Amino acid sequence: MVRASAPREPRSGRPRRSAAASGPDSDDPSLRDATRTRLHALGLRPSRELGQNFLVDGRFLDVVEEAAELSSADVVLEVGGGLGVLSERLASRVAHLHVVEVDRLLAAALEDSLAPFGNTSHHHADAVSLDFGVLRPSPGKLVANLPYGVATTVLLKALEELADVELLAAMVQREVAERLAAAPGSRTYGATSVLAQLSCGVHLHRRVPRSAFLPVPNVDSAVVVLRRRRATPAPEVRTLIRAAFAHRRKTLAGSLALSEAFEPAVRERAREALVSLAYPADARAERLSPPDFVALAALLEAEGGETGAGVEGSARTAVTVGRGVR
Repeated sequence: MVRASAPREPRSGRPRRSAAASGPDSDDPSLRDATRTRLHALGLRPSRELGQNFLVDGRFLDVVEEAAELSSADVVLEVGGGLGVLSERLASRVAHLHVVEVDRLLAAALEDSLAPFGNTSHHHADAVSLDFGVLRPSPGKLVANLPYGVATTVLLKALEELADVELLAAMVQREVAERLAAAPGSRTYGATSVLAQLSCGVHLHRRVPRSAFLPVPNVDSAVVVLRRRRATPAPEVRTLIRAAFAHRRKTLAGSLALSEAFEPAVRERAREALVSLAYPADARAERLSPPDFVALAALLEAEGGETGAGVEGSARTAVTVGRGVR
């Protein structure tokens, strides 16, 4: 269900804030107390399954806003609007705000909180299944306190489906932020790192303590910024990357051979391709830089058509990037 707020007559001063957003933007207990009060009034118990941890330290609203580099011309997508604390701040600063919220009670509360602004569209939907590509006006930024369970999926999905998106600034689990920014050879480097870094420069902007949320989660968070540098790699390249990391204890060639996306014969072709890229034939996926995965896909395409069409253009892009993109 999608609803766009109707334009309203301009009001003097800034639009009102909801109870959860009242109080100074600082570590003020009033924001925490107001959040508890609103949740109680809605009859809502935060869902661990939905990753509902509400930001109750206003200092980190400033951090998110700083990271997002907002302007009055921006069209922004927010996933997980919650009680609207961040939503109201965004709506007051940008040209248009799309807010996605899957929880029925929170979606209704959001519509009420954002009613005065006249520049918002409300999407009562699961962000994982919502087609971001059909949103109009098309978002150029994603700014959100993302639910922990879907953060990686939403960020990569936005890069794939939103051709115009140029910057993503999101509050995520700290482990997710570190994985997105991880360097080749590190313990946290994986498919997520490669997919993000092939499209974006990734920067861990600020660490956020677990005490900034209600209820207090079991992990710390971080604000991560992804700045678009180039188009998302072809679907065939994305498939190869995910298959390469699917069995981390195996060699890259062995992992590809176990994937349903490839024929078993890919093992030998992958070993030969790795050697031509100056890697050992038995190299594991975590050794390759992001651009080298694109080059590997192009070599497999040339040798046996394993990855399908569309790889060569991505490979040419990778050549201009060089190795070790972060």
